[in-house]
Amino acid sequence: MNEADVRERLRAVEDPDLGDDIVSLGLVNAVEVSEDGDTVRISLALGAPYSPHETTIAARVREELADEFAEVDLSASIPSDLGTEEQVLPGVKNVIAVASGKGGVGKSTVAVNLAAGLSALGARVGLFDADVYGPNVPRMVAADEAPKATADETIIPPEKYGVKLMSMAFLVGEDDPVIWRGPMVHKVLTQLTEDVQWGELDYMVLDLPPGTGDTQLTVLQTLPLTGAVVVTTPQDVAVDDARKALQMFGKHETNVLGIAENMAGFRCPDCGSTHDIFGTGGGRALADESNMPYLGGIPLDPQVRAGGDGGKPVVLEGGEEEGEENETADAFRLLVENVANNVGVVKRRRVTGR
Repeated sequence: MNEADVRERLRAVEDPDLGDDIVSLGLVNAVEVSEDGDTVRISLALGAPYSPHETTIAARVREELADEFAEVDLSASIPSDLGTEEQVLPGVKNVIAVASGKGGVGKSTVAVNLAAGLSALGARVGLFDADVYGPNVPRMVAADEAPKATADETIIPPEKYGVKLMSMAFLVGEDDPVIWRGPMVHKVLTQLTEDVQWGELDYMVLDLPPGTGDTQLTVLQTLPLTGAVVVTTPQDVAVDDARKALQMFGKHETNVLGIAENMAGFRCPDCGSTHDIFGTGGGRALADESNMPYLGGIPLDPQVRAGGDGGKPVVLEGGEEEGEENETADAFRLLVENVANNVGVVKRRRVTGR
């Protein structure tokens, strides 16, 4: 087979999100067939490592060509002229902001579990706790190792659960409040982004402070966001504020990867029934109203609180490896997969223009 034959065969591979085959969409960057005809090397325009949908695309490519080639060598890259990632955080493929319109909706919990869940899929992940006034990430992952400084005054972030970590909590006293004005926040966020040795990452998760203030503006203006996850609870008050967060990202032309509904019902361990303590369906309704993806609902579960206080994200509990079912962990894993899939949609749409 030659290159044209390979491309014709690949027309049988459909993109599950964009509704056409990968050749017609322009997602096949290059095809190279070895001289002996045993090996084919294919570069695909895929940008969300370990996302289930892009993993499926790659598997389908191998399947289509397995009967013709002894080896199908795949690589993935999005053409660099389609984004600005090479200018800031050059080693980071995708930057995901986790935001909320108000405090108390579990935004940091979602950010921590998203980062840990992506790492569990096999991705290289960083978690940047940009909530400078209320940094909680180190406690939520039981990070007892402080960052190290190099001779040239750059910072080596500690790791936990395979995730590289940076937080204001590492730089101030445990009980010291952070009382800063906007310009100081801007300066520190810039330093914690540029002076940290993040290395090569598939995803950086940013835990933003609640609201739509100086910190969010700094992040939107300085970092190459792939997209944002907006967290709400089902209740109307939280949804109203989440709507403001959506408007903020819209004004700055930032992709919203979807809406996550936290505290979506409490299953009573004694009676077995579910109680909608904060109402029901608010996050899904906001997603429908805004024509945004709904990433899933996370139950109100004491395990989430215990995981946050104890330093082990609940997304790492249960699952096939442990042979145990865990409804809340499964809900977080579904959210992680949906976020990764939607990152892939954003990146592939840059290539296809669809």
